[in-house]
Amino acid sequence: MTPPCILIVDDEPDLREVLELALLRMGLATATAADVAGARALLAQRRFDLVLTDMRLPDGDGLEVVRMVVQGSPATPVAVITAYGSTENAITALKAGAFDYLMKPVKLDVLRTLVKTALKVPDAPRAREDVPQLIGESAPMQQIRAKIEKLARSQAPVFISGESGTGKEVAARLIHALGPRANKPFVAVNCGAIPENLMESEFFGYKKGAFTGAEADRAGFFQAASGGTLFLDEVAELPMTMQVKLLRALQERRVRRVGGVEEEAVDVRLISASHQDLGRAVEAGRFRHDLYYRLNVIELKMPALRERQEDIPLLVAHIAGRLAAAGQPAPQLTPEALAALKRYAFPGNVRELENILERAFALSEAGRIDVADLNLTPATAETRPGEGQSGVLDLPLQDYLDRVEREAILAALAHTGGNKTAAARLLGVTFRSLRYRLERLGLD
Repeated sequence: MTPPCILIVDDEPDLREVLELALLRMGLATATAADVAGARALLAQRRFDLVLTDMRLPDGDGLEVVRMVVQGSPATPVAVITAYGSTENAITALKAGAFDYLMKPVKLDVLRTLVKTALKVPDAPRAREDVPQLIGESAPMQQIRAKIEKLARSQAPVFISGESGTGKEVAARLIHALGPRANKPFVAVNCGAIPENLMESEFFGYKKGAFTGAEADRAGFFQAASGGTLFLDEVAELPMTMQVKLLRALQERRVRRVGGVEEEAVDVRLISASHQDLGRAVEAGRFRHDLYYRLNVIELKMPALRERQEDIPLLVAHIAGRLAAAGQPAPQLTPEALAALKRYAFPGNVRELENILERAFALSEAGRIDVADLNLTPATAETRPGEGQSGVLDLPLQDYLDRVEREAILAALAHTGGNKTAAARLLGVTFRSLRYRLERLGLD
């Protein structure tokens, strides 16, 4: 069986030799080029299983090689080698389609990990029954699925934006499940749910005796996700002190346990998400610009449910089928009830739709769900706040969104008797996030 062949593009003979020897010891074949022209000639002759290219070449730069590979052989992963500290070059290459990057001086253990991961990349996304699904056939959802298929092949950090309840974690799990790390752990972390004084030990682990109660060594999130994907949900909730430590871990790809002396290499793909606008958080001084730059290499924006109302019947059928499979009766919605759902603004998005249907299914007695059984807010069941009879907003977009958010929060607080912790849970946000929203909207 012919071994996989790796193309090495670098103008330094010593580095080419080191990389060649390391790859040959892994049982791989190699070919080398000293410049862009040489790489172009080799790429025209045959297909490679992986391309490693330096960013600085005598007759151009590594981005030219990246673009050649992406355009001529999209199934071939390409990684760039860049000077230490040149993070901007690495991020530019990732945005251009590079699979991953290596920092000089190249560490052979990191090289071997990258090669093993790259050679597992499938030619096409796998069709597997256990892969999470994003329900909907609307144009926005088709675009999201197409982008996820591309993102699954890369190791670039992805930032998933979107309102609460739009399926950000489902998208993250799908990226993981369709990629080369699918058989490795997927570790999901809600950054807003961890007390600030425990964050470092939770993320990086700790050594026995590091603090009172540390009776044995313990791995952190980075170690638990080794070889797989670490998903940081509500990343905007991280305090500044933790943002600094996370940035260093991403740059060095190494972490030090609390109470430890030596650093250990970590191999994780990072996906983050937030319902907050990270750009605004940077402007407000609540989020580090350099960390934002590292996390938001590629953004995946999840559409709100009101932007894809044609998917509501499919979502209703999916939720009803899931409830029926769990042994609960699944009454049918009347045409009027389905029409009311299509007119509803859904400030809580798909999560709110699930809650509405689960409540209606549980309380339904006649085997049919009508408009009254849905218990929708009257103001939004017929027209959305801020929307006139013509269907056009008569408020600026931000004012409209603030009003929807204000009504949802007030309704949740009324439902929980003013209990903010319970209201945050009902809305699907963290307590810290709810407190921030109350202050921003002048409700605190």
